[in-house]
Amino acid sequence: MDALPNQNILVLGLGNTLLADDGVGVHVVRRLRADAQIPPWLRAVDGGTMGFRLTGLLGDEAGVLIIDAADFAAAPGSMRLLGAENLAAHIATGTRTSAHEAGLVDLLALLRLEDCAPRHLAVLAIQPGRVDWGEVLSAEVANAVGPACALAKTTVSAWWRG
Repeated sequence: MDALPNQNILVLGLGNTLLADDGVGVHVVRRLRADAQIPPWLRAVDGGTMGFRLTGLLGDEAGVLIIDAADFAAAPGSMRLLGAENLAAHIATGTRTSAHEAGLVDLLALLRLEDCAPRHLAVLAIQPGRVDWGEVLSAEVANAVGPACALAKTTVSAWWRG
């Protein structure tokens, strides 16, 4: 991969923080934004449940790491990093593991159609334990926020360095 000098990389957290673990992506980007060690080329953004309104935001970036809750039948707090190839294969299966995934699939397709997809793209999926009314993460998912931040920083730093 080519290095990305003077270009931003976006870490986008998705989810509804009113539905407990569904909001884990938002919790991760909040923690990243509070980290004084975040380099200036990394932007951590709360995408919440914005859907297609994110098109302009994603199309302007050299790399995008999306963080979202996804049910992949693992222990709560487990993580999976889907790179561009794995993400494309997953999307091709037509299965949906998140309430936001249908919108995310359509959003990524729209970016490709408009020829403004980011050069680097990955999804960090975190297994929820509880998706129900509540603003507090389950203990297992809350314990995954720190490791998710570390994995996000490692992933985007590799993109930046090339």
